[in-house]
Amino acid sequence: MPDESALRQHLLELLHGGQAHVSFDDAIREFPLDQAGVRPPGCPHSAWELLVHLRIAQHDILCFSQSADYQSPPWPKGYWPSAIGPASETDWHDCVRAIRDDLAAFEKLLEDPDRDLFRPFPWGEGQTLLREALLIADHNAYHLGQLVLVRKLLGEWE
Repeated sequence: MPDESALRQHLLELLHGGQAHVSFDDAIREFPLDQAGVRPPGCPHSAWELLVHLRIAQHDILCFSQSADYQSPPWPKGYWPSAIGPASETDWHDCVRAIRDDLAAFEKLLEDPDRDLFRPFPWGEGQTLLREALLIADHNAYHLGQLVLVRKLLGEWE
């Protein structure tokens, strides 16, 4: 089997962002929490809604990658928060921490040389660890771009 270490390293870098798209940390840095529940004119989502959606989707992909017993939330309602804004600053910080923790857990899967990047999971419909890593990176980049747009429209991005 060829050495996959370079591919694994590239995937980890892709998940962190900052190359072709904004990083998670840059997108949320110093976000004005009093604006977290505001939907700027023309935007379908607030920063809070985007943040929670990122958390739920990334957690879903992580858990799916770990176990055949995992059940995804119902689509689409189960992937979006019911509230437009956080109930407290603690909710925002807890959500950020959960996103970081789940990303770290997924990175551990990628760093494990015993986990074949190309072998389809015994569950699912042919998904592989490589596919799930690319899905997280793609999905997060898309919604982080939306978060930056929300920040720009709120006048909170330089």
